[in-house]
Amino acid sequence: MAKKKILIVEDDTDIRELLRYNLVKAGYDVLSAATGEEGLRAARDERPDLVVLDLMLPQIDGLAVCRLLKGEPATEDIPIVMLTAKGEESDIVRGLETGADDYVTKPFSPRILLARIKSVLRRRSGASSVDEAAAIRVHGLAIDPGRHEVVAHGKSVDLTATEFRILHFLARKPGWVFTRYQIVNGIRGEGYPVTDRSVDVQIVGLRKKLGPAAECVQTVRGVGYRFREDDGDA
Repeated sequence: MAKKKILIVEDDTDIRELLRYNLVKAGYDVLSAATGEEGLRAARDERPDLVVLDLMLPQIDGLAVCRLLKGEPATEDIPIVMLTAKGEESDIVRGLETGADDYVTKPFSPRILLARIKSVLRRRSGASSVDEAAAIRVHGLAIDPGRHEVVAHGKSVDLTATEFRILHFLARKPGWVFTRYQIVNGIRGEGYPVTDRSVDVQIVGLRKKLGPAAECVQTVRGVGYRFREDDGDA
């Protein structure tokens, strides 16, 4: 089986070499770039399986690199894990809204970063097989979009149309972090009015109705929400 190819875009030499060492040790083929322009060129030429992208880069910053890669047909499907300084919540939100798949804050544990990379690659490999109409059964929850029904630990849950769409949207990609803006875009449709400010209200109502299963809908502080991953995931 061919090794997965990871592109590191990081201007700090020490961090870049630390990442390279740990990724090679974990069995990945590794490419690296020190600037946004080099990163864009490498991503377009080499088509890596994933990009580890620092947000603070010379010439072209990481947000711009992410936006450009996600805006080009040839590179839009390459998953991106952002590296960001601790506390830069606004940059995290903008990066996720631009199309990044996950993020890790600095200073970071190489072990945690490797787990996040593995998780993103695993989720991406199965993303194309997800059927929007298929029932989801996980963590004691059964979500059936065809029947518009939710059962939590054997008990039927009466959700509003918007609550159901939010739950189904999150559950289809467990572990993925979504901003409020992304949730609004994901569930937007005729008859389902919701704004980014009202997402929090909808989540509160959803959790109350889910009872013990409410822990499946997790808050990512300063960013948004995600559905809990399977117990064996990172």
